[in-house]
Amino acid sequence: MKRGGAFYIMTNSTHTTLHVGVTSDLKKRVWEHKNFIFPESFTSKYKLTYLVYYKGFHRIEDAIGREK
Repeated sequence: MKRGGAFYIMTNSTHTTLHVGVTSDLKKRVWEHKNFIFPESFTSKYKLTYLVYYKGFHRIEDAIGREK
């Protein structure tokens, strides 16, 4: 996925909160969520560490469209 991107959904252990996002590097982004790299972020605050869905796209613009 060199110039592409991915749309993804993260949740917490009780599946009560969702976060949707777009990234050009899914593996790195999920790692950042799971390791609370940004402690003030929504995903850190609600401990959203489970990737429940993702879809890859050839163009990042298509991933952004899916997110919206």
